[in-house]
Amino acid sequence: MANVVIPDAVLVKNYICGDENALASLINRHQSKIYGFIYSKVTDRDIADDIFQDTFIKVIKTLKSNSYNEEGKFLPWVMRISHNLIVDHFRRNKKMPMFRETEEFSIFSIMSDNSPNIEIRIITDQVENDVQRLIEELPEDQKQVLQMRIYQDMSFKEIADVTGVSINTALGRMRYALMNLRKVIEKNNIILTN
Repeated sequence: MANVVIPDAVLVKNYICGDENALASLINRHQSKIYGFIYSKVTDRDIADDIFQDTFIKVIKTLKSNSYNEEGKFLPWVMRISHNLIVDHFRRNKKMPMFRETEEFSIFSIMSDNSPNIEIRIITDQVENDVQRLIEELPEDQKQVLQMRIYQDMSFKEIADVTGVSINTALGRMRYALMNLRKVIEKNNIILTN
């Protein structure tokens, strides 16, 4: 028999009518998303736990007082509650910097969009492709060590264990790989920056 997923709106209605298990189902269903959102903002487990609990205390109070009217939009509603509690937390602890606009200071002078634009992404992709092609030209043992170190973030001890060589040999292969890459880059006048 297939599992039937009860919609959030039905679970909310059931909880309001006295079914305590309906709330448990809602919490279990959305716990990781809500908690993950809270934790991503406060980056402290204890504070995230407190805000998560406060969120559901507020949810319970609102549902019990029959003032819930976000029909079919339970998760966005709960996320808004948690967001407001996060803002309250930062206000209480004065960790959110407050700036006032003056003639000497504009909020836009400290705001920046650090996300890469399309041009930077294209250049970055091209550089990564060029580096991959250069790595492919290396002798197999050097290529293997370089890929393990750079792309798999393995320690030289781990590389030595996996490849069955000493740590000094792994270090030497990495050194030669980098020297060979430099030679090819210089010889062919390759530019790997924007």
